[in-house]
Amino acid sequence: MKENNRGHRPQDGENNHSDMILIIGVGNEFKGDDGVGIHVARRIGKLNLSHVQISEGVKDGASLMELWKNNENVILIDAASTGGEPGMIYRFNASKKTLPAKFFRHSSHNFSVAEAVELSRKLAQLPPRLIIYGIEGQDFSDGIHLSDIALRASEYVLDLILQETKPSLQPLNQSR
Repeated sequence: MKENNRGHRPQDGENNHSDMILIIGVGNEFKGDDGVGIHVARRIGKLNLSHVQISEGVKDGASLMELWKNNENVILIDAASTGGEPGMIYRFNASKKTLPAKFFRHSSHNFSVAEAVELSRKLAQLPPRLIIYGIEGQDFSDGIHLSDIALRASEYVLDLILQETKPSLQPLNQSR
């Protein structure tokens, strides 16, 4: 039996490692909207969901690769800077398709999310399920406050992630 992320063997009714969802908030919270991924991860963390593990503030691709390599279900949130409409929300299933070249390339991170995904794919270390949410930022200047548009988009992404991570209901045993 595998150990879960809490460092002990799961008991009946407790989630095992494969049931856990790792949520990673990426960015720099001191660069305006670049901190939107951290903001969303912290909001989810405050809910204390038993099937969710939170990691926030990861700033480079090598750390991302290390975090997700032994996880089966990962959701990552980061700011995007594509020149698109601020507040636009993007969702990618990175385990199935390559990220479009224009996303996450203007990163404040040393080794971008897109580079980490593609290197993990080449090394066969990509999680079986890696969902990436990008929120188009408006203001990446120095400061710890998100723009109003990024904040509104972050609330929507929070709701999407909560729906996506809701534990499935197990069918009731019909035998008597």
